[in-house]
Amino acid sequence: MINGRTRLHVVANGTMTGQRYIDEILLPHVRLFRGAVGDKLFFMDDNATCHRTLAVQDCLDSEGIQRLLWPAYSPDLNPIENVWDALGRQVAGRNYPPTNKNTLIRALTEECDKLPQQLLDNVVQSMVRRVECCITLHGGHIPY
Repeated sequence: MINGRTRLHVVANGTMTGQRYIDEILLPHVRLFRGAVGDKLFFMDDNATCHRTLAVQDCLDSEGIQRLLWPAYSPDLNPIENVWDALGRQVAGRNYPPTNKNTLIRALTEECDKLPQQLLDNVVQSMVRRVECCITLHGGHIPY
């Protein structure tokens, strides 16, 4: 978000399922964030299969969380990809790159905390252009 951020939350063990996504991401994090932001929050995920279950949609609906709909297989339209790219470059550029899962999680968390706020602000501000692109792809209709 502009002028702020949350801590990176890493889900590292097992396979992410729709129910796990609800229990570990949506309810403890997204729901609380929506409560802080209010009705202006538009939630965006990356179209992963576990994000598209009926249970996930029911959860979002019951919490009053509006999801932005994005075309499948269009990571260029998803601004989080820019953040992941910057984060990946930071982790790869460390003097001592991660050698196992635990050091990778630590490196991701530390480097995420160091990402410049201006980078995050720019990504959020780019949403206008990205949404306009999606509107064009959806035949002039706002995709939510």
